[in-house]
Amino acid sequence: MPESAEVLADVSRPALTADEIDAAAKRISDIIEPTPLQFNPRLSARTGASVYLKREDLTAVRSYKLRGAYNLMVQLTEAEKAAGVVAASAGNHAQGVAFACAAMGVRGRIYVPTTTPKQKRDRIRVHGGEFVELIAIGETYDAAAAAAAEDVARTGATMVPPFDDARTAAGQGTIAAEFLEQLGAAPDLVVVPVGGGGCLAGIGTYLRARSPHTRILGAEPSGAASMTAALVAGAPVTLPEIDPFVDGAAVRRVGQVPFEAAAGFGGEVFSHASLPLVTAAASQLRGSFRMMQVDEGAICTAMLELYQNEGIIAEPAGALATAALAETVVEPGSTVVVLVSGGNNDVSRYGEIIERSLVHRGLKHYFLVDFPQEPGALRRFLDDVLGPDDDITLFEYVKRNNRETGAALVGIELGSPEDLTALMRRIDDSPITAERLEPDSPAYRYLT
Repeated sequence: MPESAEVLADVSRPALTADEIDAAAKRISDIIEPTPLQFNPRLSARTGASVYLKREDLTAVRSYKLRGAYNLMVQLTEAEKAAGVVAASAGNHAQGVAFACAAMGVRGRIYVPTTTPKQKRDRIRVHGGEFVELIAIGETYDAAAAAAAEDVARTGATMVPPFDDARTAAGQGTIAAEFLEQLGAAPDLVVVPVGGGGCLAGIGTYLRARSPHTRILGAEPSGAASMTAALVAGAPVTLPEIDPFVDGAAVRRVGQVPFEAAAGFGGEVFSHASLPLVTAAASQLRGSFRMMQVDEGAICTAMLELYQNEGIIAEPAGALATAALAETVVEPGSTVVVLVSGGNNDVSRYGEIIERSLVHRGLKHYFLVDFPQEPGALRRFLDDVLGPDDDITLFEYVKRNNRETGAALVGIELGSPEDLTALMRRIDDSPITAERLEPDSPAYRYLT
């Protein structure tokens, strides 16, 4: 079985259409209240547009995933429900399935990667209660999905796919039906986070039918750009490796149903080789649909800005669309809707989030410094190399008695990105040898 273990849609099931999304909105209305669409002054001032945040982090399970899970499960036959359900998820879809299981009295087994944050695992157990068994296996969503598929084949249980099913995507598409009604007019641009592609497929399908002039920007983490890879290749492909940091969107392979929907939206497609063109500030949207990859560090910065300015606790995938907007040129005076897709963030992750943000913004740098093994060497480094706004945030050094010099790992936080040039000049002028570690180098990843 391939590692992605995607579940292909059954041709007998309803197709993904705007009418089916309207029907889904009625099905889920008894359990899911509309989420707020909030005008955001900060992002509006920054972009020159009227920016609204669609707050899917305020659902009962703190993400939009309940929409698709419940829409699918409420359509199951009595025999399918009696057989129990199985799902694989990085965490948010699992909470949606767990919530639906408890609400409908259906037994379920949910597979998650071992890397799923503890906060998400705890919430899955809370929402599912006695109806759900949680199983952690593998380091990625795809590994968990493979285990879930084997469970279904062995037990005859009913799979509840997180994205590769028209019923799931239709449930996610109800987001678009809501914000069109809330806004009272067609937005010029909608920014949607992309992992497996179900949310993009649902929202895009609805907009193409009900608001055809609205442009769509799909944002995915640069370390897991599986939809871009699929659109370039002309079919879903399995990425050889991914960065699991944006756990809610870190998928090796997008679903067939979402791919077919996205491929039909009509727009611009960029390969990984043209990544700078997509993420540069000059990335003016010209097509009706395009994909964009966002650096994980930029996502961390967006998370911190949402928390510090609006008090919004967004998980990495939840801030993905906001981060994409920050790197996109939009038309002044236009109306933009940005999806805040989830708020299931473990507070223990904030140390790494701050670190990634500082590195991305050019404020945090690491050096291997070769200090002479003599008294006063560190003092000279502090006096002669560090600037007035520079701060040492890490210093790891082991003295070696049989050597004239000893290397230390030194982390320096700058007052501004522009201070790096002066710091490097002072290092070059000093008698101390120092090597700057580039963020993408093996040594950097190992030492930090």
